[in-house]
Amino acid sequence: MTTLWVLSGGPEACPVIRRAQELGLRVVASDVRPEAPGLALADHGVIASVYDPDATFEAARSFAAKEGAPDGVLCAAADAPQTAARLADAFGLVGVDAASADLATDKLAMKERLADSGVPVPWFHPVRDAAHLAEIVRKEGRPLLVKPVDSRGARGVVRLLEDVDLAWAYDEARRHSPTDRVMVERTLPGPQVSTESLVLGERVETPGFADRNYELLETYAPFVVEDGGQLPTLHAADLQERTRALVARAADAIGLRCGVAKGDVVLQDGAPVIIEIAARLSGGYLCSHHIPLSTGVDFLGAVIRQAVGEPVDPETLRPTAARGVAQRYLFPTPGRVVAVHGEAGVATWPEVALLEVRVGPGDRVGPIENHPGRAGLVITTGETREAAIDAARDAVASITVETTP
Repeated sequence: MTTLWVLSGGPEACPVIRRAQELGLRVVASDVRPEAPGLALADHGVIASVYDPDATFEAARSFAAKEGAPDGVLCAAADAPQTAARLADAFGLVGVDAASADLATDKLAMKERLADSGVPVPWFHPVRDAAHLAEIVRKEGRPLLVKPVDSRGARGVVRLLEDVDLAWAYDEARRHSPTDRVMVERTLPGPQVSTESLVLGERVETPGFADRNYELLETYAPFVVEDGGQLPTLHAADLQERTRALVARAADAIGLRCGVAKGDVVLQDGAPVIIEIAARLSGGYLCSHHIPLSTGVDFLGAVIRQAVGEPVDPETLRPTAARGVAQRYLFPTPGRVVAVHGEAGVATWPEVALLEVRVGPGDRVGPIENHPGRAGLVITTGETREAAIDAARDAVASITVETTP
């Protein structure tokens, strides 16, 4: 039986596991957390950190000796292309190579490569220490933000507002970097979009094109916290095509010849600029829910087929619909959770495609400083984008996470 190795057993990996099983594949999921739901859902669960290529390779080699080698590997909502590259190389699988995986997970090296290739990116610079950051701010002015070179989920990303202490901001970014490296970049004005593409050699298809929602940016300042997004995009067709073309150029610049290219793009004065590009399936259910619900494209099916060496018809990645889809998150008051109210009722709403409450009585809710700190989410559908947004807002307003200090 054809076997797919899924890197991550978290909740956002579960739709990937289910779709692969629906396609008749045997699924192995690996995660360092024994309680990860994907480990129980998969045909085989393996305990190994997705961010440790050596540990995952040893686990895969042991599995292969007993059960047979994997036929494909995917990163599911886990920024672990280096681990995927290690398995792809060891077992001769379709996938990202080591050099491209390194570029996709090192934001400084990524931006250097993109800039050298003529791909527009925000101005950026490495930061040695807090004093160096202060020097850069004096020279470049604001708005700027600092971020870890090699983290994810908006961890350690700080906007350098006028009242932000620069030494604190540098330390906040550095403590989230596994290699203690920090960078600074210009904050560009303009709306942001998330894209999701499948690279098919010289051809790049991008059925995923979602408008990101930063309505709560000032609420959680100086941290950068996104509150979901919505489809279909409001941006004109020509700007969409220029964005898709730029994402394809960015993928080529970092050497992606197959697999997923996930883009974060800012539209500055009507022109797309690449913030980051990742070589993995996105988090936030964009790949598993937003794309199929809005466009009718079975994106996961195409990604899985390519991963196990099957041909993918590019035409199957062309949208056939434009249904409204919206996502919003839960942001309870920090403290200890006493109770959750309204969840069961909201789950029955016909507009609700997914409801996920990540906390329960006894859990501690901290201040919101990054994306993992969000306490849950809802994804809604509607005949129009506006209807889906209204349903998402109503759903969030109908759920109360009661906390006590």
